[in-house]
Amino acid sequence: MKVRNPRDVSTAGKVGIYVTLTLFSLFAIFPILQVFTISLRPGDKLLSTSLEIIPEGATFQSYVTIFRDHPFAQWMLNSVLVSGVVTLVSVALASTAGYAFSRYKFWGRDSGMIILIATQMFPVTMLLLPLFIMLIQLGIYDSYSGLIVAYSATALPFCIWQMKGFYDTIPRSLEEAARIDGCTEVQTFWKVIFPLAQPALVITALFSFMSAWSEYLVAAVLIQDPALFTLPMGLKAFQSDLEVAWGLYSAGAIVVSIPVVILFVALSRYLVSGLTLGSVKE
Repeated sequence: MKVRNPRDVSTAGKVGIYVTLTLFSLFAIFPILQVFTISLRPGDKLLSTSLEIIPEGATFQSYVTIFRDHPFAQWMLNSVLVSGVVTLVSVALASTAGYAFSRYKFWGRDSGMIILIATQMFPVTMLLLPLFIMLIQLGIYDSYSGLIVAYSATALPFCIWQMKGFYDTIPRSLEEAARIDGCTEVQTFWKVIFPLAQPALVITALFSFMSAWSEYLVAAVLIQDPALFTLPMGLKAFQSDLEVAWGLYSAGAIVVSIPVVILFVALSRYLVSGLTLGSVKE
């Protein structure tokens, strides 16, 4: 069967592709532009008949206010601390546990993988009560430690399955060659397998970071001290029973999204699979 060269696509086909991609891009970008526009409007205006991205009388006062009149910097520091530790814990545990499930045969291996994936079928709300009771008994309720334990526990099952699947694609001949050269099992994993697993590690890190960075429900149940509020909980403070400070809310949402975008752009070059291609000599 002859494979068609992408360069053979007609001009009309290329135009159709570009138009379709442009429309979908605009559809994805429009809500973000709306939030940015609301953050620039004076007087907490939510609705407007104007479609201008930069509204009349645009001001950055909302951005100044969230840092000047609210502990937004503290909320951001709390989120960075919790999300960073959750990312480190998830990468460390998922990379080693995934390797064990991929390479070793032991009692309970298959049932353990089934249990891990089964936990993903239950919504987070079903886990709140068990987490609440467990953290109180451990004495780490309403603390950074409790929130980190909760986030790590909810992120690890997916991360372990993801790492296990990636390790399965790495040829075992690499490990056999390393052992012939005198490497121990730990050295084989650390010097040969771990560097090749960078794409999966990056995805694991991004998933863990973003799940902790933007999560609200678990934090609202497990954190009561205002000094420990993360960014999602802090943003909720801009909403009251009678009104919502839309300008502050939108400005905060834009600021919250910036670290995730920077992290994704910085790590995007690693989000390419197939680093093992060519690693085995034919």
